[in-house]
Amino acid sequence: MNRLSVWMLAAVVSVSSTSTKADDLWQFSLKFTESVHAEPFTGRVYIIFSLRNQEPRTGPSWFTPEQFISLDVENLKPGETLRISDRTPGLLGHPVPLADMKLAGYRAQAVARFNPWERTIGTGPGNGYSKVTVIEQTGEQNNLVVNTLIPAKQFRETRWTKLLSAKSKLLSDFYGHDVSPNASVTLPASYDSEPARRYPVIYTIPGFGGDHFGGVRDEPLAEDNPGKVEFIRVTLDPGCPLGHHVFADSANNGPRGKALIEEFIPELDRQFRTIAKPSARFLTGHSSGGWSSLWVQVTYPEHFAGVWSTSPDPVDFRDFQRINMYADGENMFVDRDKNPRPLARIGGQVRLWYQGFDSMEWVLGPGGQLHSFEAAFSERGEDGKPVLAWDRKTGAVNTQTTANWKKYDINLILKENWDSLGPKLKGKLRVYMGDADTFYLEGATILLKKTLEELGSDAVIEIQPGKNHFNLPNAAMMQRIRTDMSQEFLKAHPEEKR
Repeated sequence: MNRLSVWMLAAVVSVSSTSTKADDLWQFSLKFTESVHAEPFTGRVYIIFSLRNQEPRTGPSWFTPEQFISLDVENLKPGETLRISDRTPGLLGHPVPLADMKLAGYRAQAVARFNPWERTIGTGPGNGYSKVTVIEQTGEQNNLVVNTLIPAKQFRETRWTKLLSAKSKLLSDFYGHDVSPNASVTLPASYDSEPARRYPVIYTIPGFGGDHFGGVRDEPLAEDNPGKVEFIRVTLDPGCPLGHHVFADSANNGPRGKALIEEFIPELDRQFRTIAKPSARFLTGHSSGGWSSLWVQVTYPEHFAGVWSTSPDPVDFRDFQRINMYADGENMFVDRDKNPRPLARIGGQVRLWYQGFDSMEWVLGPGGQLHSFEAAFSERGEDGKPVLAWDRKTGAVNTQTTANWKKYDINLILKENWDSLGPKLKGKLRVYMGDADTFYLEGATILLKKTLEELGSDAVIEIQPGKNHFNLPNAAMMQRIRTDMSQEFLKAHPEEKR
């Protein structure tokens, strides 16, 4: 990202229509001028259309996607004109092909994905974008000049929140360039006034799209737990070029868990006054962060004092949002009765369907939620990319690929390794899920609950009636988690009671 941010670039995108007939083709031309960027470009370019957003590049959103097209270019030379129409090989469009789009009156904005290390498109640092133009179906040219780079995000340190950025040898060796995982570190109120005191740590893993910037605070958190235990709070950054790496060692994302345990946490302990003991480390997270925190606890059972996971992504791949990823004949787009598969619901009404959402992500390219599962759980293909778990045209699940997912199936891992894991995880597992989860995640957690009950575990697995993905982690739940953590800490460290 840093090396790309110094690029000076521009692209000219021309938009025209040949007439006002609905079935006429939209035509585009694109070129980079030698005066602003002298090197050939290989990557993906987009034109995003919107009636809703003042800047189309800020979309498309999950629940309100609009029209856009994308095209991969290879060694596009300065001054070389690229003609684009619906007949252009490799051109992608969502939600319909370019020829079927009704674009008159839409705002249009061009985006160039110059930064391949950034997950997001139109707001990703290092990528380029144009000014906005309104498409008029008059045959007149509407020029879009990609002449602005999205700047790198600047972390705003405060008296109470500090940035921890630590170079990882493990990840740098994997990627072939320097990689420095980041986290925000929020200090307790007494940190400055009691310089000899050390503190327990809460590690929070954000969900998909979240990062360490969300942990910045201008004042310390009020410690309203019964024991008045003060914590250092660490918000980890789970983002990577292929989405959310979930802190799982992966053929595609590298040794993310190992880097956390062997490099990042020791560096935190060196730079801040932590109690560097497993009994003083606590994990929590929501959604993809809920899965990640549970995964880290199960994978490194003796390194943490416990996990509080809310609304985790599928913890049993036999119910991957109602899809059995191991069963022959399964399909991501339709069920066994050929009914479309829903992906998200709000107020009991389906708001997203699997096929439509998958199409949107495919046109956007790497970094989306669904493909991030393949990046984390699938093998790496001969082309250097994650092996696809389902056919993007038909939706058919490839069970040869998903057999590799068993390495990351939390319920399966617990079931098959309980003799060794059970004693190490005693008193450490807490998972909370709503029975009306927005993304149909409750089924997998119900399977986990059943397994742990059969194994005689003391794990707390709660399925809360009426709760969805967004209202489960309310103020009462957060207070309960803080109370639990403080009580567990004081059991192991009674001398810290105040």
